[in-house]
Amino acid sequence: MKTKEELLHEIEALLSYKPEEKMTINPNYLEYLGSEDLESIKKSLLDKMGKLKQEDIEWLERFKKY
Repeated sequence: MKTKEELLHEIEALLSYKPEEKMTINPNYLEYLGSEDLESIKKSLLDKMGKLKQEDIEWLERFKKY
């Protein structure tokens, strides 16, 4: 099981679209968020990323030459 700090860092990485623009979340939120909350946030972000990538693929497919 990951610590809350590790989960927070993973969420920050998922929120950072550009590596040069690092996203940070105030670690004081760890007092109010449980591991289950953080896991849920991480899963939600991963799900959204997958949908965005699929939408991009579908959009790009329209420009393929057959």
